[in-house]
Amino acid sequence: MGDRLSGRVAIITGASSGIGKAVAHAFAAEGASLILAARRREKLDMLATELGDANVLVRPTDVTSEEDVQGLFADAEAFGTVDLLVNNAGSTTHGSAVDMPIEVWRQTIDLNLTAAFLCAREAMRLMIPRNRGRIINIGSISAQAPRNNAIAYTASKYGVEGLTRGLALEGREHGITVSVIHPGSTVSELAGKPEDHSRVGPTTMAGATVASAVVTMAAMPDEANLLTATILPVAQPYLGRG
Repeated sequence: MGDRLSGRVAIITGASSGIGKAVAHAFAAEGASLILAARRREKLDMLATELGDANVLVRPTDVTSEEDVQGLFADAEAFGTVDLLVNNAGSTTHGSAVDMPIEVWRQTIDLNLTAAFLCAREAMRLMIPRNRGRIINIGSISAQAPRNNAIAYTASKYGVEGLTRGLALEGREHGITVSVIHPGSTVSELAGKPEDHSRVGPTTMAGATVASAVVTMAAMPDEANLLTATILPVAQPYLGRG
């Protein structure tokens, strides 16, 4: 247990599993109050129970819906403010450009990129009057080293990088920091399968590993911003030539 985030209020999207769930545990352990957002209420309720004595608000949310996102931030004001936003909600899709149905493309961009914009916009509207706040976007190493046949996912994560830099520039004069962390292979439900922690090893990280880096970014002093970070398993096929 620590207190690096004591007194802070954080919204975490995609909090019901994977990296989002791990970030919720890590933030709670550092004293933050949490607003947990995801589509599945039962998963959020289970997480809230796991967090024990932490100050938690569960808010089922479809982050691709502008109305839902506005409702999320309106409910969050019950805590008095929002200091931190972790834009984690997302999904992965596979398919080549020539075979990509437009519906799949739009769904991927909506969830991975547009939702991050909607949440960041509402967060900044609350943060600007206070001249303080921090937004952390969860990207992917696919924004640096794309995988084959993942065109929509790759484009969305490159978009998150651009969104981060644009928001960081806009937020600078208001004391708002915006950053992005690009994880490599991490245990999650993104592939439509249950989280399998037996996979953790040289080629796949635990969500808690990524969450520890997110805590470091969140706990930076107000006058500093760790703009971008990459975290990956030691044996991730990312560096070098194959």
